[in-house]
Amino acid sequence: MTKNEPKLTKKQKAILEAATELFAEQGYAGTSTSEIANKAEVAEGTIFKHYKSKKGLLLAIVSPMMVKLLAPMIKKDLDKVLDQEFEYFQDFIRAMIVNRKEFIQKNLPMLRILVQEIPFHPDLKEQFIEHVGKDIFDKLERIVKYYQDKGQIVDMEPSTIMRTVATSILSYIIARYVFLPEANWDDEEVETERIIQILESGIIRKK
Repeated sequence: MTKNEPKLTKKQKAILEAATELFAEQGYAGTSTSEIANKAEVAEGTIFKHYKSKKGLLLAIVSPMMVKLLAPMIKKDLDKVLDQEFEYFQDFIRAMIVNRKEFIQKNLPMLRILVQEIPFHPDLKEQFIEHVGKDIFDKLERIVKYYQDKGQIVDMEPSTIMRTVATSILSYIIARYVFLPEANWDDEEVETERIIQILESGIIRKK
């Protein structure tokens, strides 16, 4: 917290912590302000006094975390993979899956809220693209072009390939570690190789 930011009161901290936990567990729509108040051990009116509405509370949780914590962490964490030069595109995919799995496991409650709520709140989506998306998308496009130049990926619009790869990785990681961790998943290495096989059928040039 910088000196220009308002210091949170004990009640505000309790409200934010309770809301983060409940939003992550039950979703924004499935959580009432009375539940948040009970968990935070404050009067329900205290929530509206500080945050005006449940939506205001959601933004109070997500916006600062997006700008000050998640965005820098996501970029720094992804750069560990994006700044490496792998010989084969398949090796890049494997490294991305391991990297995303570790990041999600470390930041599960906040990421669960983002995944659940971004589709329903355009302002959250805009913030995500502004603070996280553009830099990452630009780097991914350059990486796709690099492997196209090496003859490992088909000649297709890089943005299309990037979206296909990102969707394949994120849908697997989010399903396995956020929404369906109890499902009967195969060994992670096996699941990773299946993703690569699917991509090989569509965008990676076979030798």
